[in-house]
Amino acid sequence: MSPEEAERLVRSWLASERIEIREQEDPRAQLHLLVKYPQGKNGHMFAVVIPKGRDLLAISSMTRVDEGQQSSMRDMMKEDEDEWKNWMHECRMQLIASGVDWGIHLGHSGKNRPGPLQAFNVSEPVWFDGLTKNEMMQNLRRLWLAKLGIIHDIKFTFGIGTGKPGPVDDWQDRKDSKQRVGRPQSSPPEEIHTDDSMSFGDDFDPSDWI
Repeated sequence: MSPEEAERLVRSWLASERIEIREQEDPRAQLHLLVKYPQGKNGHMFAVVIPKGRDLLAISSMTRVDEGQQSSMRDMMKEDEDEWKNWMHECRMQLIASGVDWGIHLGHSGKNRPGPLQAFNVSEPVWFDGLTKNEMMQNLRRLWLAKLGIIHDIKFTFGIGTGKPGPVDDWQDRKDSKQRVGRPQSSPPEEIHTDDSMSFGDDFDPSDWI
């Protein structure tokens, strides 16, 4: 399957499911869309990308943690450090168990990253030889459920927050190091649209899946 054929199929599949899309300019990509899944008010934004020079479709979504929830996390860190470490351990284990690729951003304190959890990313590739409508849609569903698991756990433990996205130290630092799967990310995305979306720019490196 060629990148052009993959793009045609992906567009037709999304249209057949009446999924809302937004075109994104990206000179490094054959295709770069932002899509809302599932439909309705509970939908999240996902990036759907075919990188140039690769035979895969990558789907990803970034979530920023609410400012008030980050404040509650800092309180837990001060009052019960072991409880905080246990919560972060369970958070990582939940992401691992979801079966998707993931990365997290933790708050900085000098060179250390003690927390709070400031943002997290979930992603999954589909290579062209396995690309079908079912696989693409199931990937969207798996990523959405992986996000929901962490989001609901955060709300249950740290409250609903203030409704305002909190800071992300990694993006403010604007360092040049690349994201690695399962490790804190260091490069900021080019643009943040909402706390449930990402531009899939500098944070995306298809070589992570080689």
